[in-house]
Amino acid sequence: MDSQLKRGLVEYCVLANLAEGDSYGYEIVKSISRLMPITESTLYPILKRLEQQEKVETYSKEHNGRLRKYYRITREGRNSIAEFLVSWGEVEKIHQYIKGSVENG
Repeated sequence: MDSQLKRGLVEYCVLANLAEGDSYGYEIVKSISRLMPITESTLYPILKRLEQQEKVETYSKEHNGRLRKYYRITREGRNSIAEFLVSWGEVEKIHQYIKGSVENG
């Protein structure tokens, strides 16, 4: 898979994961790893970018005597997912056209 495409998809996977509920880095990696390979070193720059874009927000919560940073999707993040789904529908139409041309050509 093209690395640019994969990076974009990872961002939406992160947002989708957070749409299910607040989470922290390791849990997000564990969840997304079921779909595609991802490491924490890949995830944290994405989370930082999403936070700068105001698509996610953070808060700290104590866990076993230590503060853990949690991420929460914002309204902007949910809007971004909705826009992605519309765009992906258009991509899917193009995919079907190309696939049909190759199979029938």
